[in-house]
Amino acid sequence: MIEVESLTKIFGQKSAVDHVSFKVEKGEIVGFLGPNGAGKTTTMRMLTGYLPASSGTVRIDGFDVAEQSMEVRKRIGYLPEMPPLYTEMKVESYLDFVARIKSLPSATRAERIDRALEMAHLTDRRHDLIRHLSRGYRQRVGIAQAIVHDPDVLILDEPTAGLDPKQIIEVRQLIKGLAGTHTIILSTHILPEVSMTCDRVLIINHGKIVAEDTPENLTTQLRGGERLRLLVRADEVGLRKALEGIDGVREIAATALRDGGRLSVVVDVSPERDVRSQVAARIVQGGFDLYELRSERMSLEEIFLQLTTEESDESARREA
Repeated sequence: MIEVESLTKIFGQKSAVDHVSFKVEKGEIVGFLGPNGAGKTTTMRMLTGYLPASSGTVRIDGFDVAEQSMEVRKRIGYLPEMPPLYTEMKVESYLDFVARIKSLPSATRAERIDRALEMAHLTDRRHDLIRHLSRGYRQRVGIAQAIVHDPDVLILDEPTAGLDPKQIIEVRQLIKGLAGTHTIILSTHILPEVSMTCDRVLIINHGKIVAEDTPENLTTQLRGGERLRLLVRADEVGLRKALEGIDGVREIAATALRDGGRLSVVVDVSPERDVRSQVAARIVQGGFDLYELRSERMSLEEIFLQLTTEESDESARREA
């Protein structure tokens, strides 16, 4: 449904987006995750035709954004980072205005406005002036204008910005409810937004895609993507000697506890190998007491920090 090939945007001497390529399948919800200044908003603007690309192509439902702009605009709903609202209009009048711009037939216009108001939880605010609404409610109006024409594709730039916790949950439920019938790409720098809402994650940093997969698969693709947590009564030197010879063990960090010789140990391991039985056996064979052994995966936040930090370090080395 969305096909992006070598998309690039250059401002002066700076590449804000650098040969980005990805696909989003029909009915999929994809999170575009990155730190501030990574190129998320610039990419969103090029996907919608709001900003021309320096090079590369974007196709929405087979239509080229640059060459078939009007066909693309019929098929997308766009929520910019700052919703384009006319604050002197009432909510319902504004949505009617947007629906007319989107060429909705008069026979279905009222029904679609009612549906958008309901989905955005704005029914009781339909007659309010937009300028009297809180920032959170204005964000909802922005979402309503993006979905009023029932588009095949939704492009949402920071859709929960400015919302309180209850409103954030409602918006997440709204987005999840649109899955399957709508293709959605949303940009955010809020990690829970991705893990709770999206089927797949694209992580962007310095204008480049640095990772792409489901949140679950990302944890097993990266170096040190899994770890073991141990509680052991042992001397640290002896424990390290026992574990360092195991194929798949990468790093060992031990912290002494104030209870007479026990260590809290974190062992980073290769995600391709299950070394739990070997670790347990080595500890017992070494004459140590094993109180706890459990495995865990890196959180999405840890993965995000690892990827963006490594990419930043690499960019600094290239520039040096």
